[in-house]
Amino acid sequence: MNATPPAYELLFQALHLQGRALSFPCDAEGHVDLDGLPEQARLNYLYARVVVGHEFAWPVVRAVVLH
Repeated sequence: MNATPPAYELLFQALHLQGRALSFPCDAEGHVDLDGLPEQARLNYLYARVVVGHEFAWPVVRAVVLH
């Protein structure tokens, strides 16, 4: 039986707006393939990294359940 490897996302949770977050596909170590992201997602990722500690919490890597 071939098991599908788990997928991961890098999650930036908003500090001031409950329920707001940005997430991006990544590997188990949290590395995001910037070249594989659509332009708007790439801009959102770069923005989230710049405002960590001000608008977003430090990102966490979490497994994503694929259906």
